[in-house]
Amino acid sequence: MKISYNWLKQYISIPETAEEIGQTLTGTGLEVESVEPFETIKGGLKGLVIGEVLTCAKHPNADKLSITTVDVGSSAPLQIVCGAPNVAARQKVVVATVGTTVYPTKGEPFLIKSAKIRGEQSEGMICAEDEIGLGESHAGIMVLSTTVANGTSAASFFNIQSDSILEIGLTPNRADAASHIGVARDIKAAKNRELNWPSITSFKVDNTSLTVPVSVEEPEMCPRFSGVSIANVKVQESPAWLKNSLQAIGLTPINNIVDVTNFICHELGQPLHAYDVAEITGKKISVKTLPAGSKFKTLDGKERSLLATDLMVCDGEGNGMCLAGVFGGINSGITEKTTNVFLEGAYWSPNVIRKTSMHHGLKTDASFRFERGTDPNGTLYAVKRAALLIQELAGGEIASEVVDIYPTKIQNRIIEVKDKNVNRLIGKSLSRDVIFGILESLDIQITDKKEDRFTVSVPPYRVDVTQEADVVEEVLRIYGFNNIELTEIAGTDYLASFPDKDINKFKRSVGEMLSGNGFFEILTNSLSNAAYQLKHKLAFNGEPIEILNKLSEEQGILRQTMLFTGIEVCAYNINRRQKDLKLFEFGKIYWKDAAKQGKEKYCEEERLALYLSGSFETENWQTKSRQVTYYDLAQFISQVLQKSAIENSNQEAFADPLFEFGVKILKGTKEIGKIGKVKTTLLKDFGVKQEIFYADLSTALLFKMANPKFVVTEVPKFPEVRRDLSLVIDKKVTFAEIKDLVSATEKRLVKELIAFDVYEGDKIPQGKKAYALGFTLLDEAKTLTDDEIDKTMNKLMSAFEEKMGAVIRK
Repeated sequence: MKISYNWLKQYISIPETAEEIGQTLTGTGLEVESVEPFETIKGGLKGLVIGEVLTCAKHPNADKLSITTVDVGSSAPLQIVCGAPNVAARQKVVVATVGTTVYPTKGEPFLIKSAKIRGEQSEGMICAEDEIGLGESHAGIMVLSTTVANGTSAASFFNIQSDSILEIGLTPNRADAASHIGVARDIKAAKNRELNWPSITSFKVDNTSLTVPVSVEEPEMCPRFSGVSIANVKVQESPAWLKNSLQAIGLTPINNIVDVTNFICHELGQPLHAYDVAEITGKKISVKTLPAGSKFKTLDGKERSLLATDLMVCDGEGNGMCLAGVFGGINSGITEKTTNVFLEGAYWSPNVIRKTSMHHGLKTDASFRFERGTDPNGTLYAVKRAALLIQELAGGEIASEVVDIYPTKIQNRIIEVKDKNVNRLIGKSLSRDVIFGILESLDIQITDKKEDRFTVSVPPYRVDVTQEADVVEEVLRIYGFNNIELTEIAGTDYLASFPDKDINKFKRSVGEMLSGNGFFEILTNSLSNAAYQLKHKLAFNGEPIEILNKLSEEQGILRQTMLFTGIEVCAYNINRRQKDLKLFEFGKIYWKDAAKQGKEKYCEEERLALYLSGSFETENWQTKSRQVTYYDLAQFISQVLQKSAIENSNQEAFADPLFEFGVKILKGTKEIGKIGKVKTTLLKDFGVKQEIFYADLSTALLFKMANPKFVVTEVPKFPEVRRDLSLVIDKKVTFAEIKDLVSATEKRLVKELIAFDVYEGDKIPQGKKAYALGFTLLDEAKTLTDDEIDKTMNKLMSAFEEKMGAVIRK
């Protein structure tokens, strides 16, 4: 559905641009698929001005050409060679200046250039109407009868209008928005602005000389029929404003009477039909069905066989004049000879119109609206509004009382809404003031208020609001989906059945990922030997919990760390020549909080422990064996963090009696865990001589953060660029510090940073290390040039030199 931005602004104040109001409408559920420019004349006559021919003389080298000088309001007149036979001095003309692109009525656009024509310089073109899209004639140049100043833009002189057209992907349930007023209603609610309805207060009946009696024989199929007669009209071409409005939304102007009915259809969403009274036999109208198989010729010239359920508007002799709500007949339409008009505005049963439209394969602007449901209470307003416009554009007088057959008024729907259901379905608690304000801005009135519920009255034109959930949806779409904060655990209520987050499923998912990377899961005893931590004077969180009836000293306390029971498993395997180990365990640690009383002083926490030792993989003919390193375990931990949707975590070096070296993994201020190399002195107590790398992570934090908020971005259209850089820096500088510096220096273009080599040795100064870094550069808006790439790399090198004292190796 096309909506004209300029047309829309007639009904509501819109200081926003078309693009901005498009975003607002999309937020309310009226998805704006595109915003396209529109001009009444292609090109908008840009670069064309009104000029005056000062002199006109024959071209010395061509009999059919003239050399003119034309004043176009610039400092000096232009010399223009013209081939039109009617060019003469003292004429006001349209001039296309050099550099202007001209859009002719037929053919391709062309650029006006400074050129020599038969040896004489020409600085523009004096235009004929067909050369600039204003008509068909090429008999000569346009000669204007005007006194406007030379240099006046042709666009302003001819009142060329530019507009923006919003293409709305209207869903079937939003029939109320199938018009400019309908769209303005959503803006009114979203922006809390006033809606300006066109006034019909000047409507009055001039006489009753053209009364056309109407009878409705099928009131269930036609619940309301409104109409009025207008006498002594003059059918002619519509004025520019009306033609421009219709052309902007893709309609072809026909004549002033038909154009008014089309205008009202797209203004109010109420289709109308105009009949030539001279063609209404018997000067009576009846709304009824005809026998199945009856023949009826529609406006497109096709003869159609009617169904028994097709509702017809017939004349006094029972002859069909219009396929009700769908398409007019060939004999009763408006022509240039029409002088008296009967204007019909009706509310037809949507089911009847849908069946007729589908059967006959007729999809019209009228059937599009009627089969979805129009406003039964808006027919009279639409008829009066159209009658006033017809009087304004075609003259005539209102020559009958208004016909309004409405035997059973369609009442507002009464719906009870519970406060708890509003908050439950929206996912946020809104105040009643906010809820009531939104509903009343949508013409949904609050009729009763109780402590925990309220009752609303929904007008019939809101065909999509039929139950409590629909009322809640109205509140939500105007309040704004983007204003509803997402919780850590996403959920829905009565709309989909998503299972609750299950920590056991999460652990299984992480375990499957680790198993896929060659890890084996272990299950160890929660009881541990107190001697392990006493010997090395180790202190953990809280006090150890002793077992009262312990079987042995080796199982005398509940463990406070996963490490000791894990090393026992490693030692057991190593002693049996299973030295290449990749192990993980989900388990609990325990402690006693002396500050608490009773059962609350006993605490437990679930942890994930990983152990890595021996060779990275078994030696084979393709790969030589190598020992695992800290970085191998760090890579696996990175995968665990990704599985938990943890991004941009930080690492911080720490000193710990369990580790030779290691880092804490932080997300903000929360410690997710630790990773490092186990102390050699601890391993000796277990008889282990090979290195063991160990990670200890909080399962609870991993699980809590495993609820990512997805951001979808378009795949880059432009190529990436890779640049490498080698630098020597202080040994204490970490890679994390390098990443922070790169991000602070050039965040937009640097999409990825890797270290593909690190060197420490006698070839560089003592206390230094060399990094080989790889930078991936990408501009998402265009292809990077060599100059831009060099500029970026130079900026990064300067930052390394100034802030880290780096030496760039070139």
